[in-house]
Amino acid sequence: MLGSTAAQATTDIVVAVQAESTAKTKSTAKAKATRTSKVARQKAKAHKAVSAATKQIGDPYRWGASGPGSFDCSGLVQYAWRKAGVSLPRITHSQYRAVRKKVSWSSLRPGDLMFFYGKGHVGMYVGKGRMVHSPSSGKTVRIVKLKGYYKSSFAGAVRPGG
Repeated sequence: MLGSTAAQATTDIVVAVQAESTAKTKSTAKAKATRTSKVARQKAKAHKAVSAATKQIGDPYRWGASGPGSFDCSGLVQYAWRKAGVSLPRITHSQYRAVRKKVSWSSLRPGDLMFFYGKGHVGMYVGKGRMVHSPSSGKTVRIVKLKGYYKSSFAGAVRPGG
């Protein structure tokens, strides 16, 4: 009789461990799905922001302008991300501070905000080593290649919408 009680206790323990393992697997899968969908949502917002920003190509630079029709650098990225449903502050330094997700040059994805000159200028990464920005007075919103000058003055990047 004692043997069958011990065998039952062992069986109960095995069943409990299996149930706990199954619960952990389901919990991990659910957490992974949540993370994946969060990443997918951020990418979708970033795609909308890039689309909104690139539609402004050719619009004139105007200090303090946030569109439509004319933009300064921070006004352009604020406008584009607002079209994607994400609120950003108006000024470059505030934009950098407000977005928690900081990213490196080598980790850039379309939609990321790139800051230059001590965070006094901002543009939006559009992929393939290029960014869209509103450069300065007398110029228009344009896409530029990120090389030499921009790489040497790079001050950081953030990923809004996450």
